[in-house]
Amino acid sequence: MSHPLGVSRPDLTVTDLPTPEEVFKVSKIGPKELVKYAIGPSLIALGISIGSGEWLLGPLNVGQYGFVGVGWVILVSALLQTFYNVECSRYVVATGETPVVGWGRVPPGWKLWVPLSVLVVIFAFIAGGWAASAGQGVYALVHGTVAPADAEEPRLWAIALLVLVFLITALAKRISRVLELANWMMVSAILLALLAVDLLIVPWSQWWEGIRGFVTPAAPPAGITATQLGGLAGFTALASGLNWYVMGHYRDKGYGMGYRAGFLSGMRGERSEILASGVTFPDDDRNRGLWRRWYRLLLTDMWGVFFVGAILGMLLPTLLMSQAVTMSGQKPTRANVPTFVAGVLGDEYGPALFYVALVLGVLILFSTQLGIFEAMVRVTTDAAHATSPRLRGLIEGDPRRFYYPFMIVLLVIISVIIHLSLPVGLVEWSANMSNLGALIYPFLLIYLNSRLPRPARPRPWHYVILILNFLFFGFFFINFIADFVGDPLVTF
Repeated sequence: MSHPLGVSRPDLTVTDLPTPEEVFKVSKIGPKELVKYAIGPSLIALGISIGSGEWLLGPLNVGQYGFVGVGWVILVSALLQTFYNVECSRYVVATGETPVVGWGRVPPGWKLWVPLSVLVVIFAFIAGGWAASAGQGVYALVHGTVAPADAEEPRLWAIALLVLVFLITALAKRISRVLELANWMMVSAILLALLAVDLLIVPWSQWWEGIRGFVTPAAPPAGITATQLGGLAGFTALASGLNWYVMGHYRDKGYGMGYRAGFLSGMRGERSEILASGVTFPDDDRNRGLWRRWYRLLLTDMWGVFFVGAILGMLLPTLLMSQAVTMSGQKPTRANVPTFVAGVLGDEYGPALFYVALVLGVLILFSTQLGIFEAMVRVTTDAAHATSPRLRGLIEGDPRRFYYPFMIVLLVIISVIIHLSLPVGLVEWSANMSNLGALIYPFLLIYLNSRLPRPARPRPWHYVILILNFLFFGFFFINFIADFVGDPLVTF
């Protein structure tokens, strides 16, 4: 029995959904089991989310222009992206296919969409601004001072952190699980430390100003361009139209039909064969009930962890930046924003807070670096493995034989690119390029999800939200291109 879906790819094999208890090897899913076993992919996404936008672009814009007129862009972006994440993950949970493989089912077929999608992800993130910014933070941590302009050592630290990502994945038994645990530790430490520092030094009037800025619709402040707002929108939460590049972790976590499809194991793990084509479930009473359970787990993971964490991850660093601007009487620049807050806190409160802020900055940017670097390799591996029988033969069905050599190649390329521009400039490029995805992938997702088994199909209003993603983020990408070749569409 099979379920036809789209073009140019094999039909989906049909078999029963597993139960959550079967997947997570527990007798029941209670609150403890939910936290210990079921929550996870959202943390990997959140580790990337609390990064370049939250530590660089958000504080840069708030530091220069204030909260009002900027904050609402952050809130709208986070809401739209969380809806979009759920819809991308719906496809993964229902079919066991990662999105980059699923795009190959959309007309005219995989020969267009799969290579194009890999190129879009690589093109958006290979600039390595997230790596270069983390390197600046490590330099300041080691030397106790901000790196001089065009210093080489921060770039060397950035490369060392890329090597660390390689080692983390290489030493894993199951790559997704190691990423989850790493992000549990980093995200928890980041949010708790930021909250403690903010409660210590940010007055309540500033808290109210920040919260009010998030929920007050207001015209953007004078002088800011739509390109700056586009970078902020693109990297608030995750990566706007390209969020799908991280959602494949639901397959590796074993959500729904992902349990039937396999996962990427690390060098220390047992070989796990990944299906080249997905599987789905029959429309009967048992599977309808199981689908509702898996969907509730997905909503809990995304709205309860990702959305809440993304809002806190943007609010807390921007509050800290706003207070640093007030204390210092200066505004951050594109060159010094990675270490601006640490410098101000060191001047005001001494070396202890200087180093706390630096460690926070390094953790924030490294969690982004870990997720983005691994995801670029993962997306390429999934795409190549699913579409090339010849490659599957060469690697003898073991995706690791492609995954790790490609990671080394990518490491070398990024190491060259980060020598070419300021870190914040590279991040703004990546953020606006990620908005390009909003012009394409919401429509591909509508096509795919409308053809899932009936219990898994979205409701009509879900399609409306996907169109809003297209309009909101798509505008910022078109503006970015206009600015790149001439002038931005709008300057406020």
